[in-house]
Amino acid sequence: MNWQVILTGSAQEGFMKNVFVMGLDPFNEELLETIDDQAGSEEKYCFHPLLDLSEIVDAEGGEYPSLDEVRERAKKRFTEVEGGPDAVMGYWDFPTSSFVPVVAHDAGLPAQPLEAVARCEHKYWSRLEQKKVLPDMVPEFQALNPFSEDPAAEVRINYPFWLKPVKSHSSFLGFYIDGPDALREHIPEIREKIGLFAKPFNEFLALLDQPEEVAAVDGYHCIAEEIISSGFQATVEGYCWHGEVQVFGAIDSLRSGKHQSSFSRYQYPSKLPREIQARMIKAARTFMRHIEYDQGTFNIEFFWDHDDDSLMLLEVNSRISKSHSPLFFMVDGATNHKVVLDLALGREPDMPHRKGEHELSGKFMMRIFKDEVADGVVRQVPDEDDIERVRERYPDAFVLPLVEEGTRLSDLKFQDSYSYEIAVVFLGADRQKQLLDRFDKVEEMLPFKIDADE
Repeated sequence: MNWQVILTGSAQEGFMKNVFVMGLDPFNEELLETIDDQAGSEEKYCFHPLLDLSEIVDAEGGEYPSLDEVRERAKKRFTEVEGGPDAVMGYWDFPTSSFVPVVAHDAGLPAQPLEAVARCEHKYWSRLEQKKVLPDMVPEFQALNPFSEDPAAEVRINYPFWLKPVKSHSSFLGFYIDGPDALREHIPEIREKIGLFAKPFNEFLALLDQPEEVAAVDGYHCIAEEIISSGFQATVEGYCWHGEVQVFGAIDSLRSGKHQSSFSRYQYPSKLPREIQARMIKAARTFMRHIEYDQGTFNIEFFWDHDDDSLMLLEVNSRISKSHSPLFFMVDGATNHKVVLDLALGREPDMPHRKGEHELSGKFMMRIFKDEVADGVVRQVPDEDDIERVRERYPDAFVLPLVEEGTRLSDLKFQDSYSYEIAVVFLGADRQKQLLDRFDKVEEMLPFKIDADE
């Protein structure tokens, strides 16, 4: 992509704003540096990392730092930069999504109300709140304790259902459960791995006064939900500003795989009928106002069933989707990081619309499905020359391999339960067929080799 680079330096009051970014990484830093100055302002931004990517995102060492440790390290980091913080922001999923507002509140900076964040992030609490105002869009659900003597004996909803922790991401520990035997099969893995997110999530929840029904369902619990994934999936992204709820984009999510549970492509703007998008936006506004969410971004995922015209709410997230960031840049001329930054600086967002170079854009996920390759070792990945050839052909394409030579597929972190994601490709185009044809050509240009286990 032809990024506009803003040079950074020491902070100057009224000119350079110190923006601390939790888990700042090179790719998203490039996107942040494309953000235009506010109209009529000479303000610039100096982006500072707040905790290493390896700690707060990758959980290297097998666990995340505690919330108390994050708060103390943030305070120390703020004193190391002249002028201190003007804003704290993030774009990653949990724990970043919950820890950033805590750190921002500690520093006296703008951030979402913590309870409103929890009503999005806690999947069971969120379902309880959704049911109060959007009952027709909420599937049957229940909390389930994987550490009980026999979780299968506690199931009250009909099989099949999806089972997932009340706090995880990327479909981590999400399983299709078609009967008691399948549930008992997956319980040992859930018990072994659920603590990765449960421990820091419980630290966040401890800051809040929770309803009795929610307090009994901590991060070590799961939620079982009626399957609603038979329709067409799309996501709305928006923000709340002083009680007003604004939506700035709708993105389609295309799935593949045995259970249609693995994302294959995100595409922007959505191809859904305008009236369906309007219903999604209305539902988003209804829910975000209900939970009194404010001063923050959100994205909400829906399923629309063409046959019966029903609309079901899948999930609410108290953040932008970083996966959508280049898509907005290609079509609208600005990354959605801009909305996060504006809110973190305490000002109303100003997001452009259809000012980009392309009519549509897509993020493609290259996957190996476990029913074809249960496990194996990566023997070859695209090198810099391969990626440069892609960029020569499509100058604003971006290719991000997610594996290295020697990587064992089963060692990859935060994969869904039915596939391994080995690379992502961002592309822009002016029409649908052109976008898909471009990806086919890019895929042919990227040499991956996997030695599958016998």
